[in-house]
Amino acid sequence: MDISQILDPLNKAQRRAVCSEAQNTLVLAGAGSGKTRVLVHRIAWLVQVENVSPYSIMAVTFTNKAAGEMRFRIESLLKTPLRNMWVGTFHGLAHRLLRAHWMDAGLLENFQIIDSDDQRRLVKRIMKEIGIDEKQHPPREVQWFINDSKDNGLRAAQLNPREFRGREFMLDIYSRYEELCQRTGLVDFAELLLRAHELWLKQAHVLKHYQQHFSHILVDEFQDTNTIQYAWLKVLSGNNLPQTNMSSFVVGDDDQSIYGWRGAKIQHIRDFNSDFNASAAAEKEVSTIIKLEQNYRSTGNILQAANAVIANNSDRLGKELWTADSEGERLQIYQAFNEIDEAAYVAGQIEKWIDNGGKRSDIAILYRSNAQSQPHEYELVKRGIPYRVYGGLRFYDRAEIKDALAYIRLATNRQDDAAFERIVNTPTRGIGQRTLEIIRDTAKSNQDNLWQTANTLIENKQLSARAAAALQKFIDLIDEMDCTAEAAEFSLAEQVTHIIETSLLKEYHGKDNSERAQAKVENLGELINAVKRFDDEGDPLLDAVKESLEDMLDKSEEVLSNPMSEFLAHAALEAGEGQADEWEECVQLMSLHSAKGLEFELVFLSGLEQGLFPHKNALQDYVGGKLEEERRLCYVGITRARQQLHLTHAESRTMYGRNEMAYASQFLTEIPAELVTQVRAVNNNMSSFHSSENNKPFSTHDSNEGDIALGQRVTHKKFGEGTVIDIEGSGARARVQVSFDYEGTRWLMLSVANLI
Repeated sequence: MDISQILDPLNKAQRRAVCSEAQNTLVLAGAGSGKTRVLVHRIAWLVQVENVSPYSIMAVTFTNKAAGEMRFRIESLLKTPLRNMWVGTFHGLAHRLLRAHWMDAGLLENFQIIDSDDQRRLVKRIMKEIGIDEKQHPPREVQWFINDSKDNGLRAAQLNPREFRGREFMLDIYSRYEELCQRTGLVDFAELLLRAHELWLKQAHVLKHYQQHFSHILVDEFQDTNTIQYAWLKVLSGNNLPQTNMSSFVVGDDDQSIYGWRGAKIQHIRDFNSDFNASAAAEKEVSTIIKLEQNYRSTGNILQAANAVIANNSDRLGKELWTADSEGERLQIYQAFNEIDEAAYVAGQIEKWIDNGGKRSDIAILYRSNAQSQPHEYELVKRGIPYRVYGGLRFYDRAEIKDALAYIRLATNRQDDAAFERIVNTPTRGIGQRTLEIIRDTAKSNQDNLWQTANTLIENKQLSARAAAALQKFIDLIDEMDCTAEAAEFSLAEQVTHIIETSLLKEYHGKDNSERAQAKVENLGELINAVKRFDDEGDPLLDAVKESLEDMLDKSEEVLSNPMSEFLAHAALEAGEGQADEWEECVQLMSLHSAKGLEFELVFLSGLEQGLFPHKNALQDYVGGKLEEERRLCYVGITRARQQLHLTHAESRTMYGRNEMAYASQFLTEIPAELVTQVRAVNNNMSSFHSSENNKPFSTHDSNEGDIALGQRVTHKKFGEGTVIDIEGSGARARVQVSFDYEGTRWLMLSVANLI
């Protein structure tokens, strides 16, 4: 291969990195600066120019997708297959190592890898054996503790028992779990890395073999390494040992370190120069830092905004993104009345983009918390815009939401067998599979539903005393949640709040205090918000269904006339609509954490409010580390956009069914004013928004005839004063959405509302 094929596609900084002669090189690669290209061309340089065997190179990354892409690009550039080259994820390479040295690692030859679900089942089995109540100590919490300990390189025997007073059972479970896995030849994901690291430390001949075998280690996304990964690399590289000639070439970006909550340590990339400082080859430069700052993704204004925000973080290695392309459009900041108005604005801009010939697949809606997806999903469904939740489930498909809906369904209709099955032991309450089999078999024989069968079995004393007591407790719990006519004096949101709190689902899903658990609790809160919005607004999708039932039996209309039943029908309809097929072009919805590594022409970064983004937990962190990670997350979000970026926040937001004042995120104030255009609703045209830069209105709502305008203050005889936030239809079918000062948000028919 001609050297020009390796170097010509690169800019000056990229060439310097690819040709680095330093023994240890840190490439500080900004967003969109071509880091994968540098890694691939570095390997091609080593093989073609420095005559390094491709099999003496280890290239490590974090995902199978990234590893597959790297391997494909290496083979394409070198024009030769490299099946046995050590290119893969940390877990994949550790697995390969342990398969080759299972005996040295103290494993069974045919050891099996178990996934997270299998691991949790083993933990539950051990907890049951030693009498630990799952309701008090969820298996997920114990599982997280075991994996976190392993990620920090600690076995059960290495933990200090004095630090576990009152929680000694955690150490006991961990110890028993280790013993069970060792005896049965089972290896979880965290064990792969810990066992591979211990192989280096305990088997000097194995370590020496690989230190002689590998001459170069390359690592992608270095800022995301956790304790055990970093230690594994340090030992293999022989850092600070004069006898090693191994070179380390790592690529990362401290400004994109956003996974501290799952163990990533930003100090690793900051400490690289001091920790990887071998000095065997005196003729070589020991270490160097090369910055990739030219961005090939975003416009100048977007990059300047990202630079301005991230500059507020301290202890950065420091870089400034720039582009040779144009400044592009200003960033649009929209201050919504509430989350409904926010979602309507976003959907309106999406429609405008599509009407102008843009592709749906070029659009992303990003948010800090997965719970924020629900208003956007609803608005997209209402407008018939296909979408997909990237890297996750739609709101009504999430397990915690299905659990809550199942409680509501059973409280509304005791004959709902599917709901009974789902929640009878969620959270766990000691109702075993044998008891459930008896209920199912008896119900089938008697052609009755599970609820009635359970009551009959208890009355006839056909169950063990323990099973009957547990089942009776569940029946009493559901009866306490009654959603029949007697509960009509309470609003739907109040009823659902009562059900969620009584079910203990929040405690069940949120006890381990992890980011994932917190997201589940936030989703349950958003369900209450969704119920309140439904109660205030109704549902045009459901209205259409009800119209189609006009000629059917009165019983069907009677079922739908129950407000709680109507909401359940609404949830079922929304769950069955909108999510695009895999092949269909669609808008992408995703959390900011899921967005890393992706890019889109048009990006909406929503919910930029204090307490939401930055998250409230970060604001309570007085040391500041969490707030700085939130700011890095904002930086990642901004740099996902190629051409257009819209930043939205609301004046008020519904939290757990209550309207609360919201305040603009501090991150918005960190963006220079000359880079943004403030977009606000105007009163002189109900279907327009106003741009403070050029005063040109653009449509986001259906046109309508009348004197009521978007943003106008109005008074209703019953609900008092409020602000018009949306308008739909025309003539006799015209209706307005009003955010009332003290009565929440409601849809009103203009012809009968008598607004003043």
